[in-house]
Amino acid sequence: MSVSTEALSPKASITPLLVFFALTFLITWGIIGGYILKPEAMTAVFGEISGAHPFFFIATWAPAISAFILVFHHGGLSGLKRFLSRLLLWRCPPSWWMFILIAIPLVFMAGSLIKGGPLLAPLPPAGAGSVVGLMFMMLLLGPVEEFGWRGLAQPMLQRHMAPIWAGAFIGVVWGIWHLPAFFLAGAVFAEWSFLPFFIGNVTLAILVTPIFNASRGSLAVPMLFHWQLINPFWPDAQPWDTWILVVVAAIVVWWKRDMMFSREGAVTSVIPGAREP
Repeated sequence: MSVSTEALSPKASITPLLVFFALTFLITWGIIGGYILKPEAMTAVFGEISGAHPFFFIATWAPAISAFILVFHHGGLSGLKRFLSRLLLWRCPPSWWMFILIAIPLVFMAGSLIKGGPLLAPLPPAGAGSVVGLMFMMLLLGPVEEFGWRGLAQPMLQRHMAPIWAGAFIGVVWGIWHLPAFFLAGAVFAEWSFLPFFIGNVTLAILVTPIFNASRGSLAVPMLFHWQLINPFWPDAQPWDTWILVVVAAIVVWWKRDMMFSREGAVTSVIPGAREP
């Protein structure tokens, strides 16, 4: 099999990026759309959709699946290994670690208190052990998306635009990608308002951008960031968590304005060591 990483190298065209977005939407919207438009037929054939259903995982993993397909197609097995080596990049300024581990939980707690809720999510009858189990299960859901959003889309977009606009663009796509879930009966999204959620997606994608670049293209650090957002120990703070995060994002963008509005130093490599044309 002849492969070339040139299509994913820093001087490549945007075609692979467009293919990535198309595949991601095709997989997720195809599955969720089927359950929205033909719920009885889909349930009869494949069973009722739930958080434990294989189709739910596939729909959630669509960005990662699409990224893996493209990386393997252009880089082969060796390219995929180098792509995954970005999981081993953990070095990041302490301020960003504090932000992920401390500031994000405080945002959820503050938002919950504003709406009259608790500091932490109420424990179920089964106790904290079941929540810990759910927390680790969540590691296999949302964070896996980062193989696509930050693994492939972010560096490719940063070849053509400043990091803040790359993050905002991904946030818009990320929010729209979630849209069908708001029409899926039984999904947690069905109880939320889409507009705050959409604004939250754009805000979070901008917030994770300087963290991604500060970690030199790490996959692990953005995954930890994503994991914190869906940690079941944090209380439901919708929509106040979104508005607090908007303020936080504005502060971060101003604080890191030199790196956010300049492509200099931005990560542009999908496959480390890829040969440029």
